[in-house]
Amino acid sequence: MKKIIIIDGGPRKTMNTASMLQEFAKGACSVSENIEVKTIRLYDMEYNGCMSCMACKLKGKAVNVCKFKDALTPVLEEVAKADGLVMGSPIYFGEVTAKLRAFLERLMFPWLSYNDYSLTPPKQIPVVLTYTMNSNTEQAKMVYQSMAIIEGCIERAMGNLEHVDAYNTYQVKSYDHYELGSFSEPMKRQYRDEHWAKDLQQAFDAGRRMAEQITLK
Repeated sequence: MKKIIIIDGGPRKTMNTASMLQEFAKGACSVSENIEVKTIRLYDMEYNGCMSCMACKLKGKAVNVCKFKDALTPVLEEVAKADGLVMGSPIYFGEVTAKLRAFLERLMFPWLSYNDYSLTPPKQIPVVLTYTMNSNTEQAKMVYQSMAIIEGCIERAMGNLEHVDAYNTYQVKSYDHYELGSFSEPMKRQYRDEHWAKDLQQAFDAGRRMAEQITLK
């Protein structure tokens, strides 16, 4: 049985990020009954980012999975054994949410050797990132610039990294109830009507691709 772990780094259970990840899961499950897809919502958990305990770097005891014990420990141990990893987040101030950023610290710092700066994950697996954002495709370049160091480390460690993103997303279900005067709901709605189904289809297709890739191993 192959296993894909989906990390939902968004706070809302029924909005853009969650919807994209759900479609990814459907796509992966459509390939084979022998693929397990598990979604973990970070906002349901209490944990911190890297605690700088350096336990992962002790001489003779160095490990590539975080040793700090809290609610995130079993998740990191599960990811270490997974065959595929998907991480999704809305974009806040040009970066992923604090929850996903903390998760990434805990995931990746143990991979990093301070002897030669190599990055050694427990196993190389396909990784997909899903960002949902209010930005358009031109503005999104700043987001990718902000995330370049972390994404570069993931790609170096894993050997591959795929993006499945959604732009100019609907922020709320009704703009009448919020102080969001700089946005035109008719324009947002038009964009959503033209693109959202395609965004979801891209997520579904990415799920199929990952599932097909890991079943060949």
